[in-house]
Amino acid sequence: MEAKSLYIHIPFCKRRCVYCNFYSTIYDESLAASYIDVLSKQIDGIDAKFDTVYIGGGTPTVLGKNLLERLLRSLKERINNASEFTLEANPESVDEDKLKLLLDYGVNRLSIGVQSIKDQKLKRLGRIHDSRKAGESVRRAKKTGFDNISIDLIFGVWAETIEAWESDIKEAVKLPISHISCYALTYEKDTPLWGAVRNGSVKPLDDEKAAEMYEKAIDLLSLRGFKQYEVSNFSQEGYECKHNMTYWNNDSYIGLGASSVSYIKGVREENVSSVEEYIKRFEDSKTTVVSSEKLSPVASAKETAAIKIRTKEGIDFDWFKNKTGFDFIKLEKRAIKGLVRDGFVKYIKTKDATTGICLRCKGFLFCDTVSSAFL
Repeated sequence: MEAKSLYIHIPFCKRRCVYCNFYSTIYDESLAASYIDVLSKQIDGIDAKFDTVYIGGGTPTVLGKNLLERLLRSLKERINNASEFTLEANPESVDEDKLKLLLDYGVNRLSIGVQSIKDQKLKRLGRIHDSRKAGESVRRAKKTGFDNISIDLIFGVWAETIEAWESDIKEAVKLPISHISCYALTYEKDTPLWGAVRNGSVKPLDDEKAAEMYEKAIDLLSLRGFKQYEVSNFSQEGYECKHNMTYWNNDSYIGLGASSVSYIKGVREENVSSVEEYIKRFEDSKTTVVSSEKLSPVASAKETAAIKIRTKEGIDFDWFKNKTGFDFIKLEKRAIKGLVRDGFVKYIKTKDATTGICLRCKGFLFCDTVSSAFL
């Protein structure tokens, strides 16, 4: 099988956050048990081993220990010895027993949804843990034996100041972590937060302030040994997320679970966004896929450009030609000209040649604009 990466979606949470638009549902043990049974059978039917496995959500650690072990047991024979095996966790649902279980079954990277080290900010975001719990969960994971721990932080929350965000970062990097993902708060439709903006009870920060916060994060994290390697991701040397590089290189991957996506040989397939329907379709021997798209070689190449430009290293022309079969300059000549002119990207040059392009500071701030230009 071409795909060397596997993503598994666990769409259960104790409570949905006000800003989240990922597919998830409130945890029900009976429903979760049926769902894990289906996933385990699907995994057993895969005749392959993976270089990276990522279990995300939702909140995978909301699963009871027995269900978590059932899922992990089914994956044991699907993991290469040198695999990166990541599992997402939330501070309120990861205890020492679960951490030991994860280690026993080969999980070697933990991504903890801390979001902030500030209690007031956590309350605004609707999180059910506090700053003390956030710190405790990270330190407990380190003490249990995890050497590769990532945390998520959110910035640009309404009424947040630059000083408060700076303090948040400084507190976060005191924790025993090797990776940080920093995301600007977005106001997605069909979320409670979107409704709060519409009725005027929440006023989003202006773009200039959010951009200043992003630049502050880059500066502070760099000074503390966290190198930016993608628009939202920073790591200590050697701790970049290998699984996410699969996405940014536009390589093939398999997605299992409700709402998950697979991408293999230019074909993108999306699963049904309902746990109940996902289970029913599998039990009725029907496909869980609800949409499928075969990308043309040109569309696939353009998508590769749009994703790869998000990385700090940018797009190497030789890499792109080997990857897609297309000459990048010829394929994106018009887009490149405009992006260079507007200060979003720059050419990468050696003594003898121009070898690629990468984002400038302005490009990182407006990465969606850059990506869209390539599509």
